[in-house]
Amino acid sequence: MNYRFCYVFIKLLIIQSMSVLCVSESFDFFYFVQQWPGSYCDTKHSCCYPTSGKPAADFGIHGLWPNYNDGTYPSYCDSNNPFNESEISDLTNSMKKSWPSLACPSSDGLSFWSHEWEKHGTCSESVLNEHDYFQASLNLKNQVDLLQTLKTAGIEPNGESYSLESIKDAVEKGSGYTPWIECNTDRSGNSQLYQIYLCVDASASNFIECPVFPKGKKCGSQIEFPSF
Repeated sequence: MNYRFCYVFIKLLIIQSMSVLCVSESFDFFYFVQQWPGSYCDTKHSCCYPTSGKPAADFGIHGLWPNYNDGTYPSYCDSNNPFNESEISDLTNSMKKSWPSLACPSSDGLSFWSHEWEKHGTCSESVLNEHDYFQASLNLKNQVDLLQTLKTAGIEPNGESYSLESIKDAVEKGSGYTPWIECNTDRSGNSQLYQIYLCVDASASNFIECPVFPKGKKCGSQIEFPSF
């Protein structure tokens, strides 16, 4: 009887261990993505202002996304660990400032943060819990001030157009690493600076050179930097 109990107990431990391994997705690096609110808000499908008011005229965090070196990525890795607002209660004020929601309908950011955690954050559980995931993102934003980096190079959010290469060079000089620039188009069809990607190691601590760039919408040679 004792032997049978031990057998069942060991079998349960093995099953639980396998379950944990399945949830704890492996990945190679992160994309840390920041978006320019002016380029989001002048599109046709946006509200832009959260219930707390207009965000600052600064790049805001879009997400911290686990990726593989072959260009693919995991998503929605752990449905048993949904977003829990109480886990980040000490970060909320910083999140509202640095990670504002721009989507319709206007909100306080919780639905945006919930989406980012459940789609991307749960795939980093092997190294980050929910609080660490959002804290790491805030830390990364503080390491590189994208707006000031561009302004230092004479690239201002004033509705003027700048060369794609000058934007890349400015971010590389300010961060030390090659960025990926994503554009969208305004209502007149002009290519404009939308999102800037930098790559981060699997600990979410240090910027690195990107093993592979995303296959996002390509920019024109001249990019508008809209005001906000």
